[in-house]
Amino acid sequence: MSELPRIPLSAPVFGDNERRYLQQCIDERWVSSKGRFVREFEALFAQRHGAPGAVSVASGTAALHLALLAAGVQPGDEVIVPALTFVATVNPVLYAGATPVFADVDPVTYGISADAIEAQLTPRTKAIVVVHLYGHPVDMTRIGAIAERRGLAVIEDATEALGATWEGRPAGMLGDIAAFSFNGNKIITTGGGGMLLARDPETLQRMRHLSLQGRVPGTHEYDHDALGYNYTLSNLQAAVGLAQLERLDELLAHRRRLAGRYAAAFADAGHLTFCAEVAPARSNFWLMSVLVDGRDRVEIIDALDRAGIDSRPFFMPMPALAHLARYSTGPVPVATRLHERGVSLPSSADLDDAAQDRVITALLEA
Repeated sequence: MSELPRIPLSAPVFGDNERRYLQQCIDERWVSSKGRFVREFEALFAQRHGAPGAVSVASGTAALHLALLAAGVQPGDEVIVPALTFVATVNPVLYAGATPVFADVDPVTYGISADAIEAQLTPRTKAIVVVHLYGHPVDMTRIGAIAERRGLAVIEDATEALGATWEGRPAGMLGDIAAFSFNGNKIITTGGGGMLLARDPETLQRMRHLSLQGRVPGTHEYDHDALGYNYTLSNLQAAVGLAQLERLDELLAHRRRLAGRYAAAFADAGHLTFCAEVAPARSNFWLMSVLVDGRDRVEIIDALDRAGIDSRPFFMPMPALAHLARYSTGPVPVATRLHERGVSLPSSADLDDAAQDRVITALLEA
């Protein structure tokens, strides 16, 4: 009997159009950021979100960096960030010369807590970065009210949240500026890349300008009037991204179906708590997960690995990282507890029932 194939955590799903669009790039000999697929990808992305425009960039990290700069963050400022996230949320704050201030997260949705934000506000606070962790939107109603009252910019780290909504509005249009990621394991992929949205067209233009090395437009000269960055997305990447975006609804629907099957399977499992979806949020279920009680979650991950199933622990609390420990302002108990208990499960948009049943069986046995 042949060995069963390994089940990945979150693998990309490709169709015929990705191949066809890439071939068109090669045939047309436009592979850099000047190609037509870049603008077509941006236009469709903006249209899907009801945004005035979109700016494609080289990565989600680059998008966050430009978002902070466009929000006016500079040395001496403080930026409130969640204590539980991927490190790329926090590093761009340091790139901008500002100070990250960690706020604890909600125990059910895993996203930054509005109460914790309130406790960390100071006269130096310039912006709030919210992360819709693992695809579940945070309470943007309360956080938006805090920001409006204090005159703060709200930057959405929507790198994991494409297709998620809050009160029916899409993630990415809930704050002032939003950053998305198209890394290989995201809802859609360009093999690496990102996108920026903003409510204000001038802010979008500012971020595009910085992504193009700060070159002055409308002239043949290589004239640059700002410290810019080489943050552009290639036409090859945008061609893949456009094909992926065209089938986004299909990819999201499959993930929601997987979440329903997981939730039903673990409903009566006393030591496993499946990730929740809390109204008025609608999650994209980018990475589905369980919280493990009564057993070391590392043992669970190892058991799944032996069964040929990829899984991974939750992100570490940011103050626990060596280069960020100096910015700690105290314990973050919820983030710490979630890290100690959380396990992300296979969530690919082409995971079939038989493979998902393997995951469920192996997890329950573990």
